[in-house]
Amino acid sequence: MSEERPAHEPPPERATDADAWATACAEDLAAEQARRRTEHGPPPGSAAEELRKLVDAVADKLSDLRSPLLGGLAGPAAQQMVRQVVQQAKAAVEPVIERNPDVFDHLAAAGGELLAAYRSAVQGQERRWTERTADPAGDRPDRGDGGAGAGPGERIDLD
Repeated sequence: MSEERPAHEPPPERATDADAWATACAEDLAAEQARRRTEHGPPPGSAAEELRKLVDAVADKLSDLRSPLLGGLAGPAAQQMVRQVVQQAKAAVEPVIERNPDVFDHLAAAGGELLAAYRSAVQGQERRWTERTADPAGDRPDRGDGGAGAGPGERIDLD
């Protein structure tokens, strides 16, 4: 007779990568990040790094600046003085950035939140202005019926 297999025996398992889905997702994410880097450039760093870059860029521009007000004779001395002031400013700013990098991230986040709040307030006000009817005085109960406070002037709503 032929060999019979018992009914409770599981089928043989295939050899597969247990994390195939995670590996595929990681590869897709890396490819998308590379595509965005080539399209948009490198992502911005922390706020402290960006401040350091700004200070360096401003220092370079100020160092290269030639002042037409001082004339040709005072040019080298003025440039040396500007370089010295720039170096002193960088020396003062650099330790603050090194000791408190999180402060600049918090300031950047707070600035973003303030901007969002301002934008929300402005959009709300614009919406109220554009939703008014053609005759805003016509739908107010305190206008037009010659009541007790009615006079020759028009009430102006300043909200």
